[in-house]
Amino acid sequence: MNDKHSRLNKFEKRRKNTKAISVFIVIGSILLVLLIGLFVFGDDDNDTDQAEEKKSELVIEESGQEETEKDNNDTEAEESEEDTEEEEDETIEKESVESSDDNVTDAYTANWKPIGTKQEGEHTTQFEKETQDWKEMEQAASLAAEIDESDMMTWRIENGGAPQKTIATVSDNEETEVYRVYLSWIDEEGWQPTKVEILKENDKK
Repeated sequence: MNDKHSRLNKFEKRRKNTKAISVFIVIGSILLVLLIGLFVFGDDDNDTDQAEEKKSELVIEESGQEETEKDNNDTEAEESEEDTEEEEDETIEKESVESSDDNVTDAYTANWKPIGTKQEGEHTTQFEKETQDWKEMEQAASLAAEIDESDMMTWRIENGGAPQKTIATVSDNEETEVYRVYLSWIDEEGWQPTKVEILKENDKK
């Protein structure tokens, strides 16, 4: 009787142990599956997040590039407009005028500006060659007659009949045309052409 009872206890213990082991195995299997799932799907989520971040960074970068290109285009457009305005301001518009001099074939005025000056202080007209005043009068005459200074001959610069006014007679080196250029001094701005006459003959030879 005791042996039978003892065997029953042992069997019961084994059955409980086997049941406990089975439960642990099942729980362990479930945990293992969960861990594997987390590992696999977690990486997928990370990859997805990283892909989303990269996509977001790319969109921001492209947006930044578009803004930079737009700013550059706007700047270029503004500079182009400014250049166009400057060119329009520099365009010389001539207007024919009458002349009572029989030696004049044509006469005109234009929207010339003073040529600028390196002279300082109170201005006194200088009719001596090699002076700064003389050089600037030649520059103004060259501008109005549209002759390059290197190809221009100055025949005479004389008083224009009033203070700070002169008349320059110039031509190209070939004397293709001779010009009489009227100049006025503008304080701190230099000599300004006011009228040009094209002569039939050089009357200052």
